[in-house]
Amino acid sequence: MDPLVLNFLYAVMGGFITLGFMWLGCKLFNHTVNFSIGKELKGGNTAVGLMVMGMFIGIGIALGLVIGLGLN
Repeated sequence: MDPLVLNFLYAVMGGFITLGFMWLGCKLFNHTVNFSIGKELKGGNTAVGLMVMGMFIGIGIALGLVIGLGLN
């Protein structure tokens, strides 16, 4: 298979894996804390929004590095 197509498929699969881990991390964290993340976000709680943003950025960077280094 052409390496360009193969790298594109790796990137797409890595993107879906990253989204899955972000969803899983948010669900696990939601079960850990004493409040509902969804309800707090609907209520306009900026602190919870920033916390979720930080989680997603951290998970995205970590998995992006793993996937990116795996392509080499």
